[in-house]
Amino acid sequence: MANVIVHTNNAPAAVGPYSQGIKAGNTIYVSGQLSINPATGELYSGGDIKEETKIVLTNVNAVLEEAGASLKDVVKCTVYIKDMNQFGLINEQYAEIFGETKPARVCVEVSRLPKDANVEIDAIAVI
Repeated sequence: MANVIVHTNNAPAAVGPYSQGIKAGNTIYVSGQLSINPATGELYSGGDIKEETKIVLTNVNAVLEEAGASLKDVVKCTVYIKDMNQFGLINEQYAEIFGETKPARVCVEVSRLPKDANVEIDAIAVI
């Protein structure tokens, strides 16, 4: 079975040589998403880490929806953050969006993210 590239205009275009997502059989791999507005290509710069996290997960969900899935199908996320002091606020928004669905997760602090974003999240979903 061939892998299928997942692309949607409802999520930001890739900022490098990669796909927004790949569907391999019943598994969907969503590339790291930033808080970029897909319509304008602009990174959110409002300073509210919860809002930034919400935008990131909205973009993750847009890729999943294009592949026939949703956040409820996510089995694993990796969360990259620039400042571990914001971990609690990111967790609040993350928990609100995922609700009772609690995928496995890794969260790491990094020195820098593309476009100087504060948070980036990738996901793996199974349908």
